[in-house]
Amino acid sequence: MKIKAYERFRRAYRELPLDVQRRADKQISFLSENMYHPSLRTKKIKGKEGVWEARVDYHHRLTFEIVEDTIFLRVVGNHDVVLKNP
Repeated sequence: MKIKAYERFRRAYRELPLDVQRRADKQISFLSENMYHPSLRTKKIKGKEGVWEARVDYHHRLTFEIVEDTIFLRVVGNHDVVLKNP
């Protein structure tokens, strides 16, 4: 699948520590190849139709939506903060 990122995602990504950015890059690569890769632990977000979450690491998540053959990255950051407003 193709990957595109909303501006909100890009801003949040730039604020992440460099090591978390590297982990996010790796997970986004997995996401583009197989959104159900085991390390992503991909799941739908309850109450937000069409919005999914994937794991970056134990403390960080990213959210995305799928439109046709493109994954649109919505936001990335601390697990609790991201899931309050995915």
